[in-house]
Amino acid sequence: MGNVFEGDGVSLELSNGGTEVFVEVLVLAVSDLAEDEWDHRFAALLTWQDQNVRGRGAVGFDLRDIAWGSTPAECTRAKDFVLRSVDLALTGHRWDELGYDPPFVRDHLRRFRSMVASFTPTPADGPGDGFPSPEERAATSCVRHRVLSALPHQGGCLLCASR
Repeated sequence: MGNVFEGDGVSLELSNGGTEVFVEVLVLAVSDLAEDEWDHRFAALLTWQDQNVRGRGAVGFDLRDIAWGSTPAECTRAKDFVLRSVDLALTGHRWDELGYDPPFVRDHLRRFRSMVASFTPTPADGPGDGFPSPEERAATSCVRHRVLSALPHQGGCLLCASR
């Protein structure tokens, strides 16, 4: 069983282990770059991919379901944040804190980056189907791992749960 991340007809299918690593390295990057509410909502979306909470093989999201913003400028800014986060993750940012070597995640990140780069977000007024609301944003940080957490809406720190 695996997990699927989609965008405009392109899919990134990952094993359960591959998904765990993919999400962990992205959370490390997103946590260090997040500045505004949308960034924290995207961080919450990543924490929602915790298979310890949602179940193995039961996570993933479609880029079309993300509330990118209500104006073209907001959509561009949100997409840029995701691309910057992926780029930071690709540098190996904080991977020394994982306690393991993620040998395949760079390929997964490159494929995800390509999906996001080719995706054209559409302004929408709604919260997005399956995208965290402002109230569900990742507003707390794990003291131990220094990553954003969606408490109390989620079980806790993604990294604490996987250790």
